[in-house]
Amino acid sequence: MITAGTADCLIVTGMPGAGKSTVTRLVAERLPRSARLDGDFVSRLVVSGRVGALGEPADEAARQVELCNRNLCTLANNFSDAGFTPVIDWVIPDRAQLDFFVSLLAARQVLFVVLAPGIEACRYRNTLRDPQEQFHFDGYEDLDADMKRELGDLGWWFDTSALTPEETADRVVREARHRALVN
Repeated sequence: MITAGTADCLIVTGMPGAGKSTVTRLVAERLPRSARLDGDFVSRLVVSGRVGALGEPADEAARQVELCNRNLCTLANNFSDAGFTPVIDWVIPDRAQLDFFVSLLAARQVLFVVLAPGIEACRYRNTLRDPQEQFHFDGYEDLDADMKRELGDLGWWFDTSALTPEETADRVVREARHRALVN
């Protein structure tokens, strides 16, 4: 169980529509001292000159993704040092990015949960969002294949297709320390 006083950092990832935002909010609410760190929010701190993760030019998009990743890890370390469990909500698509996070969170036990309800569930859940919150993405098959190839043997791949967000959050809090440790 994730508890107060542990040096854990929980990273919750998955494809758009997997339930990351909802589940991380619910997990953070269930912990006695926590901070929810939303990668989308941190990336949007860049106002002028912002290039999204899949935007052009690709080298600038990669630079801004790395900046976001560094900022998420800095925030996570700061919150952890202050006694809060950081709960990171962000798409981590490959091993190189996960390794980057782990290297910057070296003083922490990193718990890595991949919400994996399946492509169709992700597409459907995305349609249920407020139109301003929907993520227009046509790369589900490629992202799913890439994540499974690069990260399939790491952390906890959690099929949440038959669970409510509340049931998912309860299981993450209860089981992540035993199923999701990556370092």
